[in-house]
Order: sequence, then structure tokens, then C-alpha cells
Amino acid sequence: MATTVTVKGQVTLPKKVRDAAGIKPGDRVEVRANASGGVIIEKPETDDYKARLYALGKRRLIRDNLTTDEFMKELRGDPDLDPGFNPRLRRKQK
Repeated sequence: MATTVTVKGQVTLPKKVRDAAGIKPGDRVEVRANASGGVIIEKPETDDYKARLYALGKRRLIRDNLTTDEFMKELRGDPDLDPGFNPRLRRKQK
């Protein structure tokens, strides 16, 4: 779908695009360029992303007293109990 940029730099989004993205008159949209020179236009999230990140941080999902190995074991499970684990790739135990 093609559209024309006006002298003021304005673009009219076609109705099919507005409907697909759920954009209504008066809504705010985010516009940004990507690395390949394209333009992305999207309806922003209704909740604040930064506020969600801070809320997750306050929940302290990562505990300070865990080592990296313990944290990875908690995330991925114990490799010793994994039947598909390749023992040749196993690190030496201290």
C-alpha cells in the first residue's frame, strides 16, 4: 500500500492499516526508523514499559546469594538429571 508524504511531512495511514493496528482518530502512535532505512509506525503499549521493569526489579527475582551456576541450574534444571545431556561437554567439577 503506497501513500504520499505532504509538504508538511504528514502521511495518511490507509484505513486497512489503521484497522489492523487498532489505531483510532486521536490515538498516539510511535514512529521510528529501523537500520535498513524503513519506518515503523505502531500504537504504543497502554501500560508504561519502564514502570513494569521497575516493578519486576522490586520483586527481587534474582537473589544476590546465588552463584551463576546455581542460578542457571534453577533456570534450566539440573544437567545431571537431563537424559539428553552430552557428558563430553561437561565442565570439570572443582
